[in-house]
Amino acid sequence: MKKVIIIDDDENILEALKILLEHFGFKAETLIRDGERLAKAINKQIPDLIILDVLLSGEDGRVVCKTLKSTKKTKDIPVIMISAHPNAKQKALEMGADEFIAKPFDVEHLLDKVEYYTETKLINN
Repeated sequence: MKKVIIIDDDENILEALKILLEHFGFKAETLIRDGERLAKAINKQIPDLIILDVLLSGEDGRVVCKTLKSTKKTKDIPVIMISAHPNAKQKALEMGADEFIAKPFDVEHLLDKVEYYTETKLINN
């Protein structure tokens, strides 16, 4: 079962994405704006994908992404960044995100991207 970690500061988005992904056969773990818990979750089991909000309360998701992409253990984990600010796309991609999706997002588009990046990771590993 492919594992996806979702990080957002909106509990409703976390719950909706968890339900959606689990409905489609993914193992989904949610973290509310907590980079430290992300490190612990990754140490427990490397996820196949991370969905990361750009603007987290008290923490910048772009910095979290840059750290993930510059660390040997996590650099190959695909990261989809999401944000209600469509102009955040360029900076998210500059920080190493593999994909950017603006909120509110089309569920089918999100699922297509999740499938694409989890399949690509499996093929490359």
